[in-house]
Formats: sequence, structure tokens, C-alpha cells
Amino acid sequence: MAWLITKYAITAALVVLVSEVAKRSDKVGALIAALPMVSVLAMIWLYLEHQPADKISNHAWFTFWYVLPTLPMFLVFPLLLPRFGFWVSLAMSAIVTIVSFGLLALVMKRFGIPLL
Repeated sequence: MAWLITKYAITAALVVLVSEVAKRSDKVGALIAALPMVSVLAMIWLYLEHQPADKISNHAWFTFWYVLPTLPMFLVFPLLLPRFGFWVSLAMSAIVTIVSFGLLALVMKRFGIPLL
């Protein structure tokens, strides 16, 4: 149980760090947020929990593909925000991400890479 609490605390601290830094500097906050901290932490947790190397490798492989459809969200959200406000823009950006993911999954399936 202590291990699980430690994992949660470290992971949560990183999220709080990003939000606190972003309050002071948009660029530095975004830079820290863009770092693959969650993925790296997940791989560290998997390794420390003695998961097989192929499990960790698959995590990295699929993370690469799953990041790609999230990228349009970061372009669409700033364009929508002044017109629709935060929550609507966030919801619309999430829809863009879901559609992008679906399209990427269809394309990658043709190349033998099953994402779903």
C-alpha cells in the first residue's frame, strides 16, 4: 500500500508542478508539460514492478502512436478559446482528438499496426 501511495504522490506532484510553473511562465510550463513525464514515470513504475521488457517496450511503442492524434488539439484549442470559452473549447478539442485518433487507427490498420 505504501508503494501505491508513493506512486500517486510522485505522479500528482509532477502535475501540480506543471500547473504552478505555468502560472508563472507560459513557455516553461508548456515545455515541462510537453516532456513525456507521465510516460517515463509509467515505464519506471512498470520496471520497478518487474514487468517484462516487452510490456515496457509496448508501452513506449503505443504511446508514440497515441500521442500523434493529440497534437491537433493543441492547435485547435487556442483558436476556439476566444470564441467559445474554456469548457466548450476543451470539449470541441477533445472531439477533434477522438476523431483524429479514429482516423489514425484506420490508416495504421492498413499498415499492420493495430491501435484499437
